[in-house]
Amino acid sequence: MRTTASEQEDRAAATRERILDAAWDLFRTLGYQKTAVADIAREIGMSPANVYRFFPSKSAINEAIAARLLEGVAGDLESIAAGSGSAGERLKAVLRTLHDRHLALFFSQKRMHDMVSAAMTEHWGVVAAFIARIEAALARIVADGIAAGDFAPVDPATAARMMKQGTMCWMHPELIADALDKRAMDEAQMAAELEEMLDLLIRGLRLDS
Repeated sequence: MRTTASEQEDRAAATRERILDAAWDLFRTLGYQKTAVADIAREIGMSPANVYRFFPSKSAINEAIAARLLEGVAGDLESIAAGSGSAGERLKAVLRTLHDRHLALFFSQKRMHDMVSAAMTEHWGVVAAFIARIEAALARIVADGIAAGDFAPVDPATAARMMKQGTMCWMHPELIADALDKRAMDEAQMAAELEEMLDLLIRGLRLDS
């Protein structure tokens, strides 16, 4: 029985997902640098040559995994932005969540941290799209705050970009790692300083500031 083009596409998509699932597990256990395409192929009973039919390089696999990882984070942030609560509460929740996700990546999934770092260097397009979604989520909340009379009239897109820049040291995986390693900060101290910054940001946006 001849398979249709649609069935072939579905099978190819399923195989790509199997490859990514195997790579995800190996990156978490062995580390990104120590995992070879041959390891991924072995994990799913496939030849390396067959893996290369679906992904031209290990870097391409990393790009797809980074996109998957960042998609999950961006989706959560967008849900918070569209959720209930005041604009100030939602702004804080978005930025806290972003910090918590990157902090967990450093502490709990340190091997995955290497993968994300590589993606930020090699696949800026994926990261740039993620940053654009963060800024859009923040801009949406700012616009809601202005409409509700909670925030002073400002350009939401500009405010979102400035908030992203102002909180970068709590959000960028490399800067978090640097603070924890070189500045001898701990998780609680970073969280406390973030809260101070969030309060400052909200005060700056309010009509009565």
